[in-house]
Amino acid sequence: MRHHPSLFEPLRLGAITLPNRIIMAPLTRMRAGAGNVPTALNAEYYAQRAAAGLIIAEGTAVSQQGQGYPNAPGIYTREQIEGWKVVTEAVHSRGGRIFLQIAHNGRNSHSSFTPDGGPPVAPSAIPPKLPGFTRDGRQVPIETPRTLELNEISPIIESFTKASRNAIEAGFDGVELQASNSHLIDQFLEDGTNIRTDAYGGSVINRMRFLLEITEEVSATIGAERLGVRLSPFGQYGGIGDSNPMRLFTSIIDELNDRNLAYLHLIEGRGSEIGLGDALHEDALNNAKLFRPHFQGVLISAAAYTPRTASEAVGDKTADAVAFGRMFISNPDLVERIESDLKLSPYDRSTFYGGQEKGYTDYPPSEAI
Repeated sequence: MRHHPSLFEPLRLGAITLPNRIIMAPLTRMRAGAGNVPTALNAEYYAQRAAAGLIIAEGTAVSQQGQGYPNAPGIYTREQIEGWKVVTEAVHSRGGRIFLQIAHNGRNSHSSFTPDGGPPVAPSAIPPKLPGFTRDGRQVPIETPRTLELNEISPIIESFTKASRNAIEAGFDGVELQASNSHLIDQFLEDGTNIRTDAYGGSVINRMRFLLEITEEVSATIGAERLGVRLSPFGQYGGIGDSNPMRLFTSIIDELNDRNLAYLHLIEGRGSEIGLGDALHEDALNNAKLFRPHFQGVLISAAAYTPRTASEAVGDKTADAVAFGRMFISNPDLVERIESDLKLSPYDRSTFYGGQEKGYTDYPPSEAI
């Protein structure tokens, strides 16, 4: 008997069709090799999870400046493109589909990552409320970022465009813009991190400009049908916030609704910080329900779902698909377990970031399958 049938209806998502609505969320795991190049170990990890309707690969830097975590992958060198080809070929050989999340960490980085050894960059010189990490993994006091000059913004937009082109060359089915969780695009969007007075700051339309220009350039490069955008309305990661988040995110989503994207991916506010711990903001507004009326395309919802609540969200059309993160870490065969209503394996948070096989590729499939 197939359990949770709403999750197993096919879904047209831009240029591709998904056989189910169980999405693997992008998950930073810090296991890339030298030069931030993906390895055979990364290929094995993703291939193990190829039954997902769609894999959204971990946040991947669009440039050296955009790096922010030790051993996190990039998509801006020839070696990185070749490394990702091994990953996409492994996933496709098992019948899977895979997008790449492209990202710039902005203020959530450290001078040890930047090409010139200078401070990380941001729309405004406001430090995050996060621990700082060096390129070699040492925890250090956070640095105050440097405000981007106006003439520096266009080259960063171009780095996203080039990253999307590189991702398609590497065999990805599409890309997702990381505009959530206090990364650089999100830092431009929210007035708690953007106090600029030029064309990229002040009004909502000005703060949206960076995201919308990237969206337009990437769409023109690889096609809007291969582009998704991830947002985290009411998120609090790194101390980010906006004085009127409802107005801001309604405006953003209304604009994106006209862009014919493959999908919009919303992180629920209740789980906006689950990369740091398991505590939930139970009183948070339901983003999927709140913004569903504003977006007519495919809507993916993420954060702290169970198979039952995911099935309910898709069944009542609150979302078209649901992304699982932590459960996909410890259950490589999560799709089969949900379909057969099998017990889910617990995850080991101590192995989330960095390391090798342990807590990465050594979670066994269910013996009952």
